[in-house]
Amino acid sequence: MKDLKSAKESRKADLRTPSALSEEACINIAAEVNALLADTFAIYMKTKNFHWHMSGPHFRDFHLLLDEQSDQIFATTDAIAERVRKLGRTTIRSVGHIKKLQRLLDNDADFVTPSDMLAELREDNIQLAAYMRETHDMCSELGDVATTSLLENWIDEAERRVWFLFESSRTK
Repeated sequence: MKDLKSAKESRKADLRTPSALSEEACINIAAEVNALLADTFAIYMKTKNFHWHMSGPHFRDFHLLLDEQSDQIFATTDAIAERVRKLGRTTIRSVGHIKKLQRLLDNDADFVTPSDMLAELREDNIQLAAYMRETHDMCSELGDVATTSLLENWIDEAERRVWFLFESSRTK
């Protein structure tokens, strides 16, 4: 009985990291950054899905492009989650939690043409960058220089992915 009680108490441990930002700012920023994290996992999974299911005459080039992009996207997830923790908040805990927070749509189709894959990922990366800009604006208003700085790099990475997806899908 004593071990069960101490386990319950340890689950209630205060995980709030001290911050110079206000409690309200930390709560609001963490909520927005957690939504970005969910979207990042969603676009990662879609990019891997399309990578695994690529076909056609440009298979190798597109397969490698999407593998590179998915690696880059996945690499940001830890930094995004750790930013939430640095704000003294908790972050995503499960696939179900991701599904609740994500705004980008999944694609569960049995077959998607290569050109539609690239177009959909291009649009998703454009939308992800837009969400990041909105979060950047909020963080800037609240004086969170660290999160705004990280977002600037992630926006640049998303725009680079858009550029590559756009150029790879051009016919002329």
